Amino acid sequence: MRIPITYTLFAIIATAVNIGVQDLAVRKYVGPYHLLLSVGAGTLAGLMVKYVLDKRYIFRFQAENAMHDSRTFLLYAMMGVVTTVIFWGFEFGFDHLFGTRELRYLGGMIGLGIGYVSKYHLDKQFVFRQGAA
Repeated sequence: MRIPITYTLFAIIATAVNIGVQDLAVRKYVGPYHLLLSVGAGTLAGLMVKYVLDKRYIFRFQAENAMHDSRTFLLYAMMGVVTTVIFWGFEFGFDHLFGTRELRYLGGMIGLGIGYVSKYHLDKQFVFRQGAA
């Protein structure tokens, strides 16, 4: 039961980082493509935080060297492409439907929640096979 609770906690942390970076970015930059750039920045920040936490505490993964860690991160990020589509679909869908920052973020949080459940299984099967929990 430790893994699901810890994974959920890390998903909440990464979601908070993602939404926090988005909110900061959209408040600091209001030019062309501000929304897309803020969501991209939040996605990248959340991805990096989640990778470090998952690698170390969920899958107990030890990279052999920096190149191995880089390849693993790339695979981790690639597994996140599908889940990012889910997340962005919810966030931009809520933005389109409701037109408010708060509901856009709610859509993003729902999409991230759905995406993280899928991502755990993808990471366990394809990214961190040798140390999978």
